[in-house]
Amino acid sequence: MPDHYDLIIIGTGAGGGTLAYRLASTGKKILILERGSFLPREKANWDTVEVVQKERYHTTDTWQDKNGHEIHPGVSYFVGGNTKLYGGALFRWREQDFGQVIHKGGISPEWPLKYGDFEPYYTEAEQLYQVHGSHGLDPTAPAASQAYPYPAISHEPRIQEIHDELQQKGLHPFYLPLAIKLNEVNRRLSACIRCNTCDGFPCLVDAKADADINCIRPVENSDHITLITEAKVLRLHTSASGREVTAVEAEVAGELRLFSGNIVVVACGAINSAALLLSSASDRHPSGLANSSDQVGRNLMKHQNGALIGISKKPNPTIFQKTMGINDFYWGEPDFDYPMGHIQLLGKVNADMIAMESPQIAGLSFQEENAFRVMANHSVDWWLTAEDLPDPDNRVRVQGNSIQLEYTENNTAAYDRLVHRWIEVLKSIDCGDRILPCSFYFRKKLPLQGVAHQCGTCRFGEDPATSVLDLNCRSHDVENLYVVDGSFFCSSAAVNPTLTIIANALRVGDHLAKLL
Repeated sequence: MPDHYDLIIIGTGAGGGTLAYRLASTGKKILILERGSFLPREKANWDTVEVVQKERYHTTDTWQDKNGHEIHPGVSYFVGGNTKLYGGALFRWREQDFGQVIHKGGISPEWPLKYGDFEPYYTEAEQLYQVHGSHGLDPTAPAASQAYPYPAISHEPRIQEIHDELQQKGLHPFYLPLAIKLNEVNRRLSACIRCNTCDGFPCLVDAKADADINCIRPVENSDHITLITEAKVLRLHTSASGREVTAVEAEVAGELRLFSGNIVVVACGAINSAALLLSSASDRHPSGLANSSDQVGRNLMKHQNGALIGISKKPNPTIFQKTMGINDFYWGEPDFDYPMGHIQLLGKVNADMIAMESPQIAGLSFQEENAFRVMANHSVDWWLTAEDLPDPDNRVRVQGNSIQLEYTENNTAAYDRLVHRWIEVLKSIDCGDRILPCSFYFRKKLPLQGVAHQCGTCRFGEDPATSVLDLNCRSHDVENLYVVDGSFFCSSAAVNPTLTIIANALRVGDHLAKLL
């Protein structure tokens, strides 16, 4: 007989980790299955060559694109999921993001729930993940019922200069909402040391507020909580009727094991969650588990993301650079009446990162290390995000034991317009004598394997014919199956999705607590 639990959670990222924390206080018997281990604390955590060039903390698994070509996904399988390497930018969505939005490239659909349904959970999420920020500076930001729990992270002098120059241009730069454990009043008591290896790196000193540190670690030793790491879930089994999950099949230490739970929550990330459901096809669910709508895996979104490095004559000695965002073009501009997107600072690039682009950059070779160092010391580095739209033909498939992503870019005019406009702005403030489209572990515009912002593969809704999940993120088809990660999204907006995933996990957690 399988080991039985009140609740099984598969995955420990922003969705699963947060949900585990939320429900730990119920005292119910909870099993948490994580395919990865705890991310090791080692000097390599802050080594650019190891982290960026060698992708030490990304999976070695390979997927396929729509043409069958091999891709190496930028995903991490550890306790805490992709939050272990995230930059910690935790944004509330704009209130209008939950409504229907007309884009140059199509329509972003209306959500069945609105900002007001998520607002109290956004507030709780910001508290749980110790977010620093300041409301009232971003003109597109929605109303908040409470202030951020911690003050905004200050700009270093060069960034403050750029902030002031942008304001003089009539723009509205604001402090990024960041989930890091920094005490600027008393640095001696600060876990965060404000280093230059934060964005995209693991934190050697555990000072990043991620799903591991803030959610799993506080509950893992509870008597009623069982955490099994390096447990890869292979499929879900159902009853003869197909209406309930009766067993979770996982590979643990080279052996197949079965676990059962009154409620099973899939929280593997939008791509892997869809893949697990598709891999769990049976006679009752021939197209994949919970897939009577034929929507499982469809409407994959991942944002249009890219980086720009602006190099000027003025040195930039900034260490912790990721402190500022700009949303003045979020909804467009006077001669472009469509949304464009979001801009924020990246973590500071260094010579090793710029060298990864050689020889494409300025005709320089890898041997010219001093040139790369000079470029890095004079650069200011930006991350740009535009919304991609849900398309049923953009989907996750499972081919044998491999994941295949069928994805074609859309709404590209918004991203292209945003890049063009931001280059103009940078040049106008002498912050980009030369503009380098850059990639660290990606090439200019983030390619298909850049799926850190993955969402939308099991959308929620009220109609079982057009959605996979109901409004509580329970499968329409399987009564004890929930999906709690970015899969439920109906659209992707143009800011980081993580806070919305966390807020939704808290919301669904309140629903599940009443059932357990």
